[in-house]
Amino acid sequence: MSIHNHPLKAKEFVKNDERMHWHDKALWFVREKRDLASKSIPEWETLRTYADQIKSHTMANLDKYLLEFEENANKRGIKVHFAKDAQEHNEIVYKILKENSVKKVVKSKSMLTEECHLNPFLEEKGLEVVDTDLGERIVQFRQETPSHIVLPAIHLKKEDVARTFHEKIGTDENNSDPTYLTRAARGHLREKFLDADAGITGVNFAIAQTGGVVVCTNEGNADMGASVPNLHIACMGIEKIIPRLEDLSVFTRLLARSATGQPITSYTSHFHGPIEGGQMHIVIVDNKRTPFLQSESYKKALNCIRCGACMNTCPIYRRSGGHSYDYVIPGPIGSTLSTFRDPKKHKTLSFACSLCGSCSNVCPVKIDLDSQLYTHRQDLREQNIISNKKRLGMQAAVWLMNKPTLFSLLGKIARKIVSILPKSLIYNRLNVWGKQRDIPNMPTKSFKELYKEEFQNDK
Repeated sequence: MSIHNHPLKAKEFVKNDERMHWHDKALWFVREKRDLASKSIPEWETLRTYADQIKSHTMANLDKYLLEFEENANKRGIKVHFAKDAQEHNEIVYKILKENSVKKVVKSKSMLTEECHLNPFLEEKGLEVVDTDLGERIVQFRQETPSHIVLPAIHLKKEDVARTFHEKIGTDENNSDPTYLTRAARGHLREKFLDADAGITGVNFAIAQTGGVVVCTNEGNADMGASVPNLHIACMGIEKIIPRLEDLSVFTRLLARSATGQPITSYTSHFHGPIEGGQMHIVIVDNKRTPFLQSESYKKALNCIRCGACMNTCPIYRRSGGHSYDYVIPGPIGSTLSTFRDPKKHKTLSFACSLCGSCSNVCPVKIDLDSQLYTHRQDLREQNIISNKKRLGMQAAVWLMNKPTLFSLLGKIARKIVSILPKSLIYNRLNVWGKQRDIPNMPTKSFKELYKEEFQNDK
């Protein structure tokens, strides 16, 4: 089993200092848009509370709502399939496609199909699979994975896209104008839609009460994929269920504002049956989701509505890039999902966190992400999965912090000595914390000493 190492991957990303800062600023810009959008409605915090309660209630009664959804979907002429894991999901999708003699597939954004590695599975069977979301198409051309769940090509500059489009669809290599590139992509994808035998979409919300699904996009590509071919397959994780149609209004007000700062996505499309003369299938996947329901510490991770707000605010993600996480979903939510599913493989991800809590503050469904990542660290320690260096370092820190007098004394000595030591002595290969960091100028007094003085003055 390969063990993914976030620090090493992040080190590769930050080597390009200019790109790292550009990536950081681009995502912070989206975070600022989210803040403006959330402040535009006074009931924002009430909506977050409702969303948290709806999702928590649904996950606690998931069996009931899945069966209700299946029953109501069947009444609408939709065929519902259940898959226990990624392999079964892929086999079900391929069986449907094979039975309908499908050779060409257009697919809108779906993190579930990314998780299941559906594209390479179908391509090995001889099918053409075209991602129709613009960002997804760009990374597909480049044979890369998405680096963000909402902005899959955020790690690329327009010049990178211009070179890629020149190689793949013959555009002018020197023209990186976004409008020109978008129009070229639209022309290229329009042909793919018209030639497709089937369309595959993801699912943002599945409504148990109605038996239909809702897909939110800004490009309308899901609508084209679901409406032009006669066969529509929607793929979703079990956690996408919500109980009632009226619950949808809570999530649509939260989703786009949290994701991109928009009041609502350009297209919020309801699919409640096949097109005339066509077929609609929904594949509902577990793939290691059920164990979350049994965990008091991590079950709220299933409440995620995939807005990406935690990534846009995370100082680690913004400066290390999505590919450094080596998981289908990066950032804080991806770190907790991956570590719970496979702690040995993803043991470094819970430490890719400053515990600043910003992710939890912006989460539209109030997932306690920073608490979960902190708990993962404790779990890894108990399972003896973390490295000896990290374990011994943490033990030494605990030992020292349990001795306040010694801690204060060493702090006083450090403030005297560090300021006069040559930098070559401080920044050496043994000081891993010194990499890409500068020790600030040492104050003459500690916070504790200043606090005591202030407290005595107040008396």
